[in-house]
Amino acid sequence: MNPRDSPTRPSWAALLEAFSDHLIAVRGLASLTVEAYLRDLADFARFHAGSGGGPLESFDASQVHRWLRQARAGGLAASTRGRRLCAMRAFARYLREENLRADDPLSGVPGPRRRRPLPRVLSADEVEALLAAPDDTTPRGMRDVAMLEMLYASGLRVSELVGMEIGRLDLKRGLIRVKGKGKRDRWVPLGSAAVEAVERFIVAGRESLRPDRDTLFPGRAGRPLTRQAFWRNLRRFGAAVGISPDRLSPHVVRHSFATHLVENGADLRTVQTLLGHKDISTTEIYTHVARERLRKLYDVHHPL
Repeated sequence: MNPRDSPTRPSWAALLEAFSDHLIAVRGLASLTVEAYLRDLADFARFHAGSGGGPLESFDASQVHRWLRQARAGGLAASTRGRRLCAMRAFARYLREENLRADDPLSGVPGPRRRRPLPRVLSADEVEALLAAPDDTTPRGMRDVAMLEMLYASGLRVSELVGMEIGRLDLKRGLIRVKGKGKRDRWVPLGSAAVEAVERFIVAGRESLRPDRDTLFPGRAGRPLTRQAFWRNLRRFGAAVGISPDRLSPHVVRHSFATHLVENGADLRTVQTLLGHKDISTTEIYTHVARERLRKLYDVHHPL
């Protein structure tokens, strides 16, 4: 028997599987976004079934309201509840496009209110110390130096960094071609320090790690280093130079890259392009970070 036809398989599972295919093939969403949406929808499907609902495609706004209220009462962050609502909106849109329902049950459902916190940012001195933390006399150390230099020099997402392929490098021109969200490619420049670190690793360290085909930064068995492994390495290097784990993550380095650019006069459109943001409103947060840091420096150093 085909597993899809198994009597123990929930009735909504096939619908979500088709929705997953739609998100990947038609909407072109990143795999991590698709995984998150499916987790949210599976949770709603269980809530829908537990509250006596019929087929999943028959849900209504009141059920979504109750589901989100339950999540809020359980302590779920506003940002996560907002993503859950985004998943439901995408699902409702899919149902209309597939003629599984004619209306939009979520047209009057507002998103959760949330005050967007300013991202955490490292100082330039902290970044310098972090970049110097790995032992660059070993192949793995050379790899780690190259990854840190590339991360800060280009502001990559961690998935973009660990998935980087050697064929996407143009080190003569100091450029890398990044496969970003929604399968959108962008060219990002690398500074001389990052180019030097990557070249040194390729020449003197990469082959010792037995890379799998085009993998630039190999981990176990030559496959790309995992996001979790890089995260652990990053925090270990941070601890070695006095940066506490709660202040450090790959995204904090990405935020630092963008904030330092804005502080040194880069315009928002340039930063938007480098980060691969689809909407410039996402990039505007870094002007607020730069202003807040300037205000704190003023408060500390002004004689009055």
